[in-house]
Amino acid sequence: MGVTQAAGSGSDFLQLRAGEAPAKGLTGWLTDGLRGAIAAGRLAPGTRLPATRQLAAELGISRGVVVQAYQRLVDEGLAGARTGSGTVVARDAAVTPRPPVDRRRTLHELRLPLSTPDGIDLNLSPGVPDLAAFPRAAWLRAERAVLDRVTAADLGYGDPGGSPRLRTALAAWLGRTRGVLAEADDILVCGGVAQGLALLAQVATARGEAAWAVEDPGSRGARDQMSHWTVRPEPVPVDEHGLCVDALIGTGLRTALLTPAHQFPTGVVLAPHRRRELLAWAAADDRLVIEDDYDAEHRYDRAPVAALQGTAPESVAYLGSVSKSLAPGMRLGWLIAPRRWQAGLLAAKHASDLGSSALPQLVLAELLAGGDYERHLRTVRTRQRARRDALLAGLRTHLPGARVRGVAAGLHLLVELPDGVDDVALAERIRRTGVLVHPLSWHRQLSGPPGLVLGYAAHPPDRLAEAAARIGQAL
Repeated sequence: MGVTQAAGSGSDFLQLRAGEAPAKGLTGWLTDGLRGAIAAGRLAPGTRLPATRQLAAELGISRGVVVQAYQRLVDEGLAGARTGSGTVVARDAAVTPRPPVDRRRTLHELRLPLSTPDGIDLNLSPGVPDLAAFPRAAWLRAERAVLDRVTAADLGYGDPGGSPRLRTALAAWLGRTRGVLAEADDILVCGGVAQGLALLAQVATARGEAAWAVEDPGSRGARDQMSHWTVRPEPVPVDEHGLCVDALIGTGLRTALLTPAHQFPTGVVLAPHRRRELLAWAAADDRLVIEDDYDAEHRYDRAPVAALQGTAPESVAYLGSVSKSLAPGMRLGWLIAPRRWQAGLLAAKHASDLGSSALPQLVLAELLAGGDYERHLRTVRTRQRARRDALLAGLRTHLPGARVRGVAAGLHLLVELPDGVDDVALAERIRRTGVLVHPLSWHRQLSGPPGLVLGYAAHPPDRLAEAAARIGQAL
């Protein structure tokens, strides 16, 4: 983009158009142009800037604006004013070129669950919720009610563990619906399960722990989160009864992360005898079970099994969030840890962000107290059951030999494949039909049978039937 003046008029280096000058903020506009010319090398060190009257005339602005812009460069050390020589670009003002940044590639490598690659019109990635079901009207009502009575103290730097109002509401709701045993002061509000894991990992590292046991197959995202915080994920096999506790004991580790209510990605529920074995392991030597209560609120055939935490609150750190029930963009979750861990976790939370955003906490507390949150969950459960049924029906039609594993719950299902099938290659063939699925191999560290992990929450029944047809064509 060039200037309107003829070449050689003295202001070509700015690459500014006089007609594009803003009505307000002229000094900042011109300063940015001068700064950019220096950074790009169009104004080399030692170059004398045009006379203020000349540049003002060429750009159609007042001389005072140019004088102020030049002075800002002087204040920033990018130029110097010399008697008899005008304003000159400083000798050390050269800016080192910045390396290019490929943001799309970085985000792709992070495997964000909500990102949909080009060419995909049916994203069946697990963990993608039904964002169209967000209760906008109920949220707006609750937000207005909160704003009517919010105090200055509510909006200040408060308890890093979260709003007392939300913690009180969560303690009552989790106790009634999940059997969690907690008082308000036991709850730490955090930015979703991911931040809860990060806080636990930081405290565990400070205590000298280098590794945690994790389910295999299990959440790749959780493993990546642990690795980022320098905690090594050690795989422990999962079978039809859930985590194999005998194998866990053999690791010699002191902490285990698992999803007992609805295991990801197999969909099995931790069997009663395994629950007893796991809690006995944890109680024996001050060990810790980290319970990710992954989509436990989405059980379609009966009430979900109660949380482990309610049986052994001093052996279990309980994690939950609204990411699957409301929206992951809310970044609202909770961590209920054994009381001996609480001081370290509160300190880590305070150092991380001084506390979670106040208004969303207060709105969620309002939704919980007024019953709107539970009404929303009932609506969502009905929608998700219909979607699961539609995908299952489509798979029975187009993949009649498919074996679907897991209980009727959650936002995904697992299709087991015959031994010897390359599920990564199969997922790539399915991708070429416009459908994105996860190969089970992505979620394994150990060897095991192949499979496909299919999320169904984000699409209506007719689209899920179409996805099943395309998967069948790829097979």
